[in-house]
Amino acid sequence: MPKRISQKVRKPQEELLRFLRIETTGGILLLVAAVLAVIVANSPWGELYSDVQATYLGIDGILKMNVQHWASDFLLAFFFLVVGLELKRELVVGQLRDPKKAMLPVIAAAGGIIVPALVAVAITWGTDDVGKVWPVPVATDIAFALAVLAVCARSLPSSLRIFLLTLAIADDIGAIAMIAFLYSNIELWPLVAFVVTLALWIFLQRRRINSVWIYIPLGLLGWYFLHEAGVHATIAAVLFGLATRVKPDKGEDTEHTPCVKAEHALQPFSAGIAVPVFAFFSAGVAVNADTMQEFSSNNAALAVVAGLFFGKFVGVTGGAWLAAKFKLGSLSDDLKWTDISAVAILCGCGFTVALLIAELAYPGGDLAQQQELVKTGVLVGSTISAIVGGSILALRSRVVGRQKQANETEETAT
Repeated sequence: MPKRISQKVRKPQEELLRFLRIETTGGILLLVAAVLAVIVANSPWGELYSDVQATYLGIDGILKMNVQHWASDFLLAFFFLVVGLELKRELVVGQLRDPKKAMLPVIAAAGGIIVPALVAVAITWGTDDVGKVWPVPVATDIAFALAVLAVCARSLPSSLRIFLLTLAIADDIGAIAMIAFLYSNIELWPLVAFVVTLALWIFLQRRRINSVWIYIPLGLLGWYFLHEAGVHATIAAVLFGLATRVKPDKGEDTEHTPCVKAEHALQPFSAGIAVPVFAFFSAGVAVNADTMQEFSSNNAALAVVAGLFFGKFVGVTGGAWLAAKFKLGSLSDDLKWTDISAVAILCGCGFTVALLIAELAYPGGDLAQQQELVKTGVLVGSTISAIVGGSILALRSRVVGRQKQANETEETAT
């Protein structure tokens, strides 16, 4: 009897974890959190929302940040750890293992970084924002883009998902590099301490030490050292993910390697708590007549919208076309350029990383109002990209679905 009771208790938990590992779940929760943040920020609870954001937590003299920074610097590290683990898996046993297969989406990702930045620079040229805003529209949100793709493109080939996933991973590499190089004020000794921590992590991995009770405190220590070094601490999570073993030993399944097990364990927390909480405390911008009037005439905010929607479309499509034109990569036989163009628009869903870069580029104080406007640009540009890209994909999916149904009917008749 006790055994049956324990199984009944575990079953709902297992179902919840399984639900949180579905790609569409993370994107939906992210969107819900962002919408809820905007609603609360513009409701009678708006002042309370701002007060909670600004509430400081921690220990004086050691580590003390406000709630918004805890969400972006600490909680979001779990999302970046999953990204690092996914990168390592793709580089060793996945799509990025074969450079030729990965080249077309990687070059498309490069175009999707360069062109939005150029669009933002062109729109803000001659203003104080030209050196600040250009990194904001270069990032693509993996979770949200894949969620829209999964909902709107059910009849389209699976190779389209692989293209978007590979592109988004390469895009993340670029965004991570920008965060590391643009927003770091490095202190030497904490950085040395972090390097020692990372080296110990690698040593333990090579010695096949798999106890999580060693890696959890080691990871937290590394996060703290890199934070104190002046480097955005989410970079620590990426590096720890890349330092985790994914190649199986003899007689070991890939599913049981530390990298895959850690990704499997962390994905529910990342999708269900870390990213939605970050979105909730970052996306809450005031939306009223005065704000929208200021937004409509603010070059930096408009640059973000144009960079995400127009820049991503031109950059990703153009990069993919150039790669195919010069035979640096090849488009899958079952894909059309209409599919690539729709996904290119969908890449304008910036959300998570774009909001983070907006906070880093405009770190509050005198820039707090401008940060709000730029964040509004991220939300507007991402929403337009999701609606337009998703609509085109849905139309394409219907056409392909009807063709498949017609072919099946014809085969049955013969």
